[in-house]
Amino acid sequence: MAFDGITIANVVHELNGTILDGRINKIAQPEADELLLTIKMPRGQKRLYISASASLPLIYLTDENKPSPMTAPNFCMLLRKHINNGRITKIYQPKLERIICFEIEHLDELGDLCKKRLIVEIMGKHSNIIFCNDKGMIIDSIKHVSSQMSSVREVLPGRDYFIPDTMEKLDPLTVSEDAFISSLQEKPAHLSKALYTTFTGVSPVVAEEICYLSGIESGITPKDLSEDIMHHLFNQFSLYFENVKQGQFAPAIYYNGAEPKEFAALPLSHFNLYIKKDFSSVSELLETYYAEKNNLTRIRQKSVDLRRVVQTALERNRKKYDLQFKQLRDTENREKYKVYGELIHTYGYELEEGAKKLDALNYYTNEMITIPLDPQKTAMENAKKYFDKYNKQKRTFEALSELIQETKDEITYLESVSNSLDIALSEDDLIQIKEELTQAGFIRRKYTKKKEKIISKPFHYLSSDGYHMYVGKNNLQNEELTFHFAVGNDWWFHAKGVPGSHVIVKTNGEELPDRTFEEAGRLAAYYSKNRGAEKVEIDYVEKKHVKKPNGSKPGFVVYYTNYSLMIDSDISGLKQV
Repeated sequence: MAFDGITIANVVHELNGTILDGRINKIAQPEADELLLTIKMPRGQKRLYISASASLPLIYLTDENKPSPMTAPNFCMLLRKHINNGRITKIYQPKLERIICFEIEHLDELGDLCKKRLIVEIMGKHSNIIFCNDKGMIIDSIKHVSSQMSSVREVLPGRDYFIPDTMEKLDPLTVSEDAFISSLQEKPAHLSKALYTTFTGVSPVVAEEICYLSGIESGITPKDLSEDIMHHLFNQFSLYFENVKQGQFAPAIYYNGAEPKEFAALPLSHFNLYIKKDFSSVSELLETYYAEKNNLTRIRQKSVDLRRVVQTALERNRKKYDLQFKQLRDTENREKYKVYGELIHTYGYELEEGAKKLDALNYYTNEMITIPLDPQKTAMENAKKYFDKYNKQKRTFEALSELIQETKDEITYLESVSNSLDIALSEDDLIQIKEELTQAGFIRRKYTKKKEKIISKPFHYLSSDGYHMYVGKNNLQNEELTFHFAVGNDWWFHAKGVPGSHVIVKTNGEELPDRTFEEAGRLAAYYSKNRGAEKVEIDYVEKKHVKKPNGSKPGFVVYYTNYSLMIDSDISGLKQV
């Protein structure tokens, strides 16, 4: 999600309600492009984290502290000299730009009251933190930008500060209807792109949301819209940004499974298939989103080798399955050769020497058929040839049927491991999956004196009616939950016909309410390959009816009597313990 102007507006709104009139107590520069300001308030203190990183620019309030270098960088020393113990008198966002300006009052060396401005620009690779005097002249910046680096604007001490307007975008908070319509209709791009390239602070996701709320296809060009439709679009656009004007924000993260997909300061109605988690603070949202995103990125990087092992084995087995299935299809006519042999035995006495075919009545179907013959062989030798061909294809069919089932089971197993990698949230989860693949023979075990300790535990949820629900993160945990943890009258849930986790509901000998069955079903749907589908079919049965075939792989079970339900995979209302 882009750190767009609406998110910045939400941050400014929150900062005005928390640190306005606070005094800057400490200034630290943990990294070359980061600041950490400690703001002293009448009721305690707040920490403001600011990053001008080209890859991840951020600004939010945090409780976390970061270690600083032994020697403070020059920019940090300059800020300490000028604004340490300064009072923040104003926090604002010019237009709806991705810029936050802090006006700060402080006393100079002579004790006179002075004003300075600290300007934070959250603009991707062009992000910067700029320190100016009250006249708008740059005193210094955390990144210097010379004319060789940018032809648009220099950011150097002594230069005047200004906001570059290279795109000539309009302010969505003040735009008139005439300017709105004429500006959009000048754009040849589709409506969504026209919106985010015409107005400041509008990201592609917000542009899609405005189209969705207006009921207009985002792929249509503005010039193809009628006057009434454009009027309707402007009204919807104005209503949307009225929330920004009034400070009526509703920060939330939208999850695709366990992965944070997007965040937004205002609701995203077109993300209705994602799981929504609301936050009371945009700072908490930003800290949570990027922490989870970084954690998932790190886990994915660490799981690359395991995914490669699983994917290679899957591709090999799928090719093997296709080849075996093709060979199996070649045996479909085996019964025909048996009939040929029997008919030659029956009617072969009528054949003349050197005959190339036999026309005979098939007494199985009561139809006449023509049997090709080898003229160099006798009738009995032709019959033997067909019986031999039948027996060979019969043996091939029997062998291939068994091999195909083994290959299919292997593919199912590997797909279940792939699903386990998708829901892994920690390095401990990956360690257990690696152990599972080692036990299954896909990874060669390295004999070392130090053995990796496995501490990964199943997911644990509490139903709305107070029943404990457990979800296996991988096949080893599925096995443990189903056959060692659960007792006979506990309930077992699993998505029908697809890889997924075993879900166990502890009944304590009681009869479960319908709501708990539904919530357990949602867990089984969520932690399966069909997560995100509108409806997922779930099989559920008492644990005592679930059996494990001898010699089968971990997590593989059979059951012959069960109930089924169709359920969505929304678990946003469930409490994780």
